[in-house]
Amino acid sequence: MKKTENIKIFALGGVGEIGKNMYVVELDDDIYVVDAGLMSPETGMFGIDVVIPDVSYLLENKHRVRAIFLTHGHDENIGGLPFILRKLDAPVYGTKFTIALAKEKLSEVGVNKKQLLYVIDTDKTIRHERTNVTFFSTSHSIPGSIGIAFHTSEGAIVHTGDFKFDQTPVGNQRADIGKMAALGEDGVLFLLSDSTNAERPGYTASEASVANEMMKSFRQAKQRVIVATTLTHMYRIQQVIDAAIETNRKVVVLGRTLQRMVDIASDLDQLSVPEELFVSPQEMSKYSDSEIVVLTAGTHQEPLLPFVRMLRQNDKFVGVKQTDTIIISVVSAPRNELPFSKIIDQLFRTGAKVIYGRQPVTVSGNGSQEELKFMLNLMKPTYFIPIQGEYRMQMAHAKLAAEVGLSKDRIFIVDKGDVIDYKKGTPSVSTKVPSGNTLIDGLGVGDVGNIVLRDRRLLSQDGILLVVVTIDKANRKIVTGPEIISRGFVYVRESEQLLREATERVEQLLVDSIRERTIEWSSLKLGMRESLNQFLYEKTKRRPMILPIIMEI
Repeated sequence: MKKTENIKIFALGGVGEIGKNMYVVELDDDIYVVDAGLMSPETGMFGIDVVIPDVSYLLENKHRVRAIFLTHGHDENIGGLPFILRKLDAPVYGTKFTIALAKEKLSEVGVNKKQLLYVIDTDKTIRHERTNVTFFSTSHSIPGSIGIAFHTSEGAIVHTGDFKFDQTPVGNQRADIGKMAALGEDGVLFLLSDSTNAERPGYTASEASVANEMMKSFRQAKQRVIVATTLTHMYRIQQVIDAAIETNRKVVVLGRTLQRMVDIASDLDQLSVPEELFVSPQEMSKYSDSEIVVLTAGTHQEPLLPFVRMLRQNDKFVGVKQTDTIIISVVSAPRNELPFSKIIDQLFRTGAKVIYGRQPVTVSGNGSQEELKFMLNLMKPTYFIPIQGEYRMQMAHAKLAAEVGLSKDRIFIVDKGDVIDYKKGTPSVSTKVPSGNTLIDGLGVGDVGNIVLRDRRLLSQDGILLVVVTIDKANRKIVTGPEIISRGFVYVRESEQLLREATERVEQLLVDSIRERTIEWSSLKLGMRESLNQFLYEKTKRRPMILPIIMEI
């Protein structure tokens, strides 16, 4: 292994926010990327589907990108991969289930680069000129979750991925505490650790507690059971399957995407399912409600989307009944609490029995304070970087690190783009790389920027006015119009006087302008906008978007 003269570590996403995880380790001329996630749009991002990191730095240096490593298969860790691989050719490494999900993501958006995806396990070592990369298993809410260690001549750089220390997990995957402790004994230079639950005291509850409550709810249900979870939560889906077998029920998987996830997990032995357990939605009518479990799943951004269709009677197979028992085994995404609570409220209005977050039917997949301190004590890092969380979570995690003995000068709370530069045994934050958001709207990647968002925001607030006029430039006269068309500004039938006065004002402005000076479309449009803007604000205290359209004959 070559000696590393300069180490740079920075985040392109995942700090100061939830989701959009992407971290970069730069060893001299070699660049290594950990995760390539997405997040749901923030308030004010009208029409935006998802948000991925700004990867302009990676594209400018794509000849130096040696590999992308995926810690697990959640959207906030792999969702941005297809859009990034459109412009970047680099080998991608992940565990069996993670790579299977990544292939699905590539297929969904039509990116044909599956040859770049490589399956690894935790016994694998990826050898490069300046680093050997090793892996260790973690407990999380999805199979195949791992932590990653970059071994350098200066010490190991460890990324924990998402983790908790569950003593009774579902499935066979347990946290590999032995490997974690061995890394700590060998010497960890930098530890990048998950901060999601850094504000929660104690320990995160075990998946076993959910299994017990799930079984109890199934036994108490007299009629149909509907369970909501997330698409990739195979441990929760296995618990539903186990409870269905125990109570002699058939499982109906609702939705093609969820069915595809179940098929993938079954093929990879991540789910244990008897062949005769599943029935299709079309066959559900052959069974009584007491023999049926309906399994639904949304995304991390819209976890209860299937219920929206059911409540609107848009789902042709399932509608919510008063006799149903509904188990919400999912939590709301950040910034999505209000629509989440409204859907639950509507479910209660149907008369169904609704079991949700207040009962132990879901637990976090991320460790709480005592588990975060345990990880710090296992790794014993020289320097610590709290990642994966909003700023307050990073601060809470930094406080935990101080409690276990790390001095403040060895803890770095970074924002997106802040570069920790390690040279000659000393780290510093002195430079910044381009960072931010790339917005995805439909098939467009990055073609919606701040100006477009500003226009959408204006349209959402005060609407739009179109002013259409036809002018005979040669004879200096108005042929038709001006006609004012309002959308989202005022109700036309109740505002005829206002629009009449606005029309007269524009007409007088045009007549004066055409007679007195040279006709220039740009100055005419500007005058119409300014005049109308002032007039309408005086009358309504609103500022609609004003679009003058001048046609010439």
